[in-house]
Amino acid sequence: MNNLNVTNPNNYQYATKHLEISILGGVKLNHLEALRVTLGINKVQSEIKLRHNVDLYNDNQVEKLVRKVAERIEIGTSVVRKTLQELTNELEQYRLSQLDNDESEITIKELSTVEEKVAIKFLKSKDLLKRTNELIEQSGVIGEETNRLLMYLIFTSRKSYNPLHCISLGSSGAGKTHLQSKVAELIPDHEKVEITVLSENAFYYFNRTELRNKLILIEDLDGAESVLYPLRELQSKRRITKTVVHKDRKGNTKTIHLTVEGPVSVAGCTTQESIYEDNSNRSFLLYIDESSEQDQKIMYYQRLISAGKVNIDAELKAKDLLQNVQMLLQPVKVINPYAEFLELPQSVFKPRRTNTHYLQFIEAITFYKQYQREKQYDQNTGEEYIETTIEDIEEANEIIKEVLLRKSDTITGAVRNYLERLKEYLTKNTQTTFTNAEIRRNLRIKESTLRNYHKQLLAEDYIKRIKNAKTKSYCFEVTDVNEYKALKSQIDNSLRHCIEQISSQSRN
Repeated sequence: MNNLNVTNPNNYQYATKHLEISILGGVKLNHLEALRVTLGINKVQSEIKLRHNVDLYNDNQVEKLVRKVAERIEIGTSVVRKTLQELTNELEQYRLSQLDNDESEITIKELSTVEEKVAIKFLKSKDLLKRTNELIEQSGVIGEETNRLLMYLIFTSRKSYNPLHCISLGSSGAGKTHLQSKVAELIPDHEKVEITVLSENAFYYFNRTELRNKLILIEDLDGAESVLYPLRELQSKRRITKTVVHKDRKGNTKTIHLTVEGPVSVAGCTTQESIYEDNSNRSFLLYIDESSEQDQKIMYYQRLISAGKVNIDAELKAKDLLQNVQMLLQPVKVINPYAEFLELPQSVFKPRRTNTHYLQFIEAITFYKQYQREKQYDQNTGEEYIETTIEDIEEANEIIKEVLLRKSDTITGAVRNYLERLKEYLTKNTQTTFTNAEIRRNLRIKESTLRNYHKQLLAEDYIKRIKNAKTKSYCFEVTDVNEYKALKSQIDNSLRHCIEQISSQSRN
């Protein structure tokens, strides 16, 4: 840049022997098809200044400006024309250099030979999922043993043909955002997009393949309602398209199609399960552990950090290894030869979509174990693929059991958590009935929240209102204390039956 001074981003300066030009507001880095600027032009050592808005890529506009400048500040048209051409070239070069800088901000790490060998050895290790879960804990994710592994595998699926999605649910301050962000740290930076606030149309202006096989993290779904529709389309159809009106260089109006392609894996957090039903139907629902045991684990870890007794180097090494593992995984087709024998429990709601999630999760485990599978080739198409094993299905069943249990429940997660706490309280105190005031006092729940819980429980017949024989006042009673255990047992039996069927078929 010989004459262009961009020190002030809102007022570039361009000076030649004859003219001084200020570019008010700088230049826009997007819309490379135009170079619209607001210029302030004056002759050297002259106070007469012409201000004009012009697209420097529009020849007609530039030629009119040349004549206007020559007439207003009394200078030759050839001098003005040459100066504007040189300014256009320098602004164009500057804008392209800035775009290159922006693209190079996210650096893609190159694995060394040693790092690659260690990562491959890890991927080939026995009990891979167990060792992965241990590494996740070493990286600083405390507790949430099932959720953290499930979330990591869901994030891993972004590189597969059938990515999975998840929504973390819990009360305010329960740690759902913390869990999502800590597990997301195990994914390389260039393979994820973190969103705090995004406008409704922003998704359509990503480059066509910019989001392909990326992990999209939404910190708070409550603040991203405007983008939920295009996100759902991206999840279901794997591409979104928007038609907009555009003017070309000649000023002619035409329509253009903005297309962004997936597939993507989407993760978000919210306190309001029912509001995002359309999104939750497409996602695994992860209910945050809000037990006192989990509280103790986290607070103990916080005390260790404060005391300087946490091995930060070990956490970083665990994080780096899991990131390196992610970089080695390559898209490969997964075939599950046992899929026809896998039937969900009849108690599961919306079984079609849940069945898809179940099969895709098994595929995600197989995909993660690709270094332990022999690559096979389709005889007709020559396409490469790997196959699911019975072990993959058994491990998937163990991890996904809680998800299927929640999918089979007729009440929301928050209400279910309350009901189980209520049952524990009643069992501990050897009583069968309870009052609102008693529960508010002992379980420390707000009156309005408790009223909403009881409204849903009464509607679904989980509790009933009865009259106390002694006091003649009304109280509540749990209809069936063992209903959740029975539901859990039903799911266990159903999953076990599937494995027995597969084993029997394999022997035959």
